[in-house]
Amino acid sequence: MAAKKAQVPEEVIGLYDRFTHGGMDRRAFMERLTQIAGSTAAAVALLPMLQSNYALAETVKPDDPRLAYEDGVTIPGSDAGLKGYLVAPKGGVKRPALLMIHQNRSLNPHIRDMTRRGALAGYLTLGIDALSPEGGTPANEDQARSMIGPLNPDVAAERCAAAIRFLASHPQSTGKVGAIGFCWGGGQVNRVLAIEPALNAGVSYYGSQIPAERVPGIKGALLLHYA
Repeated sequence: MAAKKAQVPEEVIGLYDRFTHGGMDRRAFMERLTQIAGSTAAAVALLPMLQSNYALAETVKPDDPRLAYEDGVTIPGSDAGLKGYLVAPKGGVKRPALLMIHQNRSLNPHIRDMTRRGALAGYLTLGIDALSPEGGTPANEDQARSMIGPLNPDVAAERCAAAIRFLASHPQSTGKVGAIGFCWGGGQVNRVLAIEPALNAGVSYYGSQIPAERVPGIKGALLLHYA
């Protein structure tokens, strides 16, 4: 008989969602998880069921021979040290460009994979590391969340806008640029569309809304996804 798959209580899923989106720090999260689970050991046992396994989720390998890569590419026109992960199909043909904007865990393996997916779909794709001026994406996701929390959203939007201009003027770009953002990055898509005319279209996944008075600044096409 097959083993019954362990079920994670909805309360635990909601708690983890609140934690990952910056609603509480790790200490408060673990204290509440321990209360729900009944013991520290039970709480620790639940963690692997909640955390992402990037290796299992990976769609395009980092060394896919169909792609050309430039990791740590410098993005001019903004804060010193702004960098990203640039991927394109091999061949050197001019292509429309795509900016991939990460969630509050910064340029993690999942967003790198999404950047490669964008390239395989035919785009010159840049995964921005919005934390690179602060030293870059840390390996620890909790640390990444704590670093993004204090980052002024408008400062981050200027960094993303610089990345849009970089893509628009890149030798392999047709000059047409779109952006996709997830959660924190979805909010950035909404902000950048209102301030950067070089951004032709944006796709925002559950991103925060911009102030109503900024909406008239949006000239590009916008696709919004919310549950």
